[in-house]
Amino acid sequence: MDAIRNIVILTGAGVSAESGIDTFRSEGGLWEQHRVEDVATPEAFARDPELVLRFYDMRRAAIQTKEPNAAHRALARLDAEWAGELLIVTQNVDDLHERAGARRVLHMHGEHLNAWCTECDVRSRWIGPLIERPPCPRCGARALRPDVVWFGEMPYGMEDIFAALRKADLFVSIGTSGAVYPAAGFVRNARDLGAATLELNLEPSQGTAWFDEARHGPATRIVPEWVEQMLKG
Repeated sequence: MDAIRNIVILTGAGVSAESGIDTFRSEGGLWEQHRVEDVATPEAFARDPELVLRFYDMRRAAIQTKEPNAAHRALARLDAEWAGELLIVTQNVDDLHERAGARRVLHMHGEHLNAWCTECDVRSRWIGPLIERPPCPRCGARALRPDVVWFGEMPYGMEDIFAALRKADLFVSIGTSGAVYPAAGFVRNARDLGAATLELNLEPSQGTAWFDEARHGPATRIVPEWVEQMLKG
């Protein structure tokens, strides 16, 4: 491990699943007989904002009842103790990495516990319902929407992610399906740039073949084991 100094970690739904947070497409991708795409696009919000806001209000409330698990805590420990550069890029919109203590976190798909004012472009921490159409705490406009990346929108922080990949000695993908782009392509970017690559997942992902090494099992077991190995050197 002496050659590894800079690490980029990608986390997906499999990290939070053992905390009881359902994947976005659970139960066949339906929510009250609506396709997920019908509650997670700009067009859906323009067409039926009440439906969309109700969907996200329920998910926001559910997240606040969950707790970080051993995988979140292990990554927070790595964040605190790793002397080199480290970036946890998460596809998850929960705040369990931060509640576990991680600080070097980038939410590429946004955060459920934020609201985005489309009038003044300010993000505000938001734990209550949006369906009541509260005013923006910054400008007062009633133009708040969930601060999450919907289908057809550009993920956040892509320049920062690619900058970190260019410097990375190791890229680790944890709890992801390997099916959702652009995140699914990070392993190939990392390989092309000369980084070692590791998959930690419950089972082989669609992109397992691209990794130098893959370890499979529950995140609450294999992530703490890997972190312990890294910190022991």
